[in-house]
Amino acid sequence: MMKRLIRLLKGGEPALSEASGRDAAAIAMLHGASFRRGWSEEEVENLIADRQVCTHRAMRGAALAGFIMSRRAGEEAEILSVAVSRAHRGRGLARILLNLHLRRLAGFGVHAVFLEVDEQNRPAIRLYARAGFREVGRRPNYYPSAGGGSSGALVLRRDLA
Repeated sequence: MMKRLIRLLKGGEPALSEASGRDAAAIAMLHGASFRRGWSEEEVENLIADRQVCTHRAMRGAALAGFIMSRRAGEEAEILSVAVSRAHRGRGLARILLNLHLRRLAGFGVHAVFLEVDEQNRPAIRLYARAGFREVGRRPNYYPSAGGGSSGALVLRRDLA
């Protein structure tokens, strides 16, 4: 109860909705701040314009707090990216976005969702495990690390049907 009251005083719950081309610049900026190789605004615009790509955003007022994006292929989908701004991390926003997104994908007739995550990204791995994703493969030396090394990717899957 107290957490909910604090959130209300800080501006309430974030507004969740599907993203549009107007969000491309903000999504590209957040993606660039969150990942080693960020997407350009043009790349994001092209993804959002693709009818097989589904993108949800979380807004705090006029500011983008987070997003999730996936691409559908038949009865499967791949989550391409999930990012939450530093100011909004640790508050369950990624979980809320992921749950909304998975429900929407199920509504499109998707039966299985895949993603890749850096094996060193413990918060993301916990998020996906709690959401019912299971490891189905590994890609060694997939992500470049600071200092010239690399880390592996875990390939995760969740069945929706």
